[in-house]
Amino acid sequence: MPATRLQVDKRIPGGQGLARSLLERAPVLCLDWDTRSRSRFATRDSLGRELAVFLPRGSVLRDGDALVAADGSLLRVRASAQAVLQVRARDALLLLRAAYHLGNRHVPLQLAPGLLQLEPDPVLAGMLRRMGLHTVEAMAAFEPEAGAYDGAHGHGHGHGHDHDHDHEHEHEHEHEHEHEHEHEHEREHRHG
Repeated sequence: MPATRLQVDKRIPGGQGLARSLLERAPVLCLDWDTRSRSRFATRDSLGRELAVFLPRGSVLRDGDALVAADGSLLRVRASAQAVLQVRARDALLLLRAAYHLGNRHVPLQLAPGLLQLEPDPVLAGMLRRMGLHTVEAMAAFEPEAGAYDGAHGHGHGHGHDHDHDHEHEHEHEHEHEHEHEHEHEREHRHG
């Protein structure tokens, strides 16, 4: 990255431990979810300074986080408005079912009372409407739930396979495949 960009390499979750007055005076980084879920990117702050954000791999920025630049200056992270699909239902159970099906597909999902919010996807929108849910596209800040296991990631978890099939079947296949190699290996030793 060009040397004119100010490097940013430290994240303070939620601005924890910083004086409110310092945070309120800090320049702002308005970023969409796609950018906030990356650990390395170039951007500009509200003062127009060019920044090179270089965080540890797997870092996810959340609305309200603070960043520290190489010159010691602070930055406030804000979730910018972006295209989202808002999902509502006539009853809580139907909305819960939708959250289950979306979670099963590892879709980044924001939860709020009476509302689910996700990035627009026509296939998922069709599925949700067939389930009896009301969907509408809107512009809003998007802050999906963090991962349940590590809290740091909200954007996938690297299963490394697609989700249009039965998980149990794939894992059984991998298990059987592993044993086939063991048997071939045993045969080589018996016949070798």
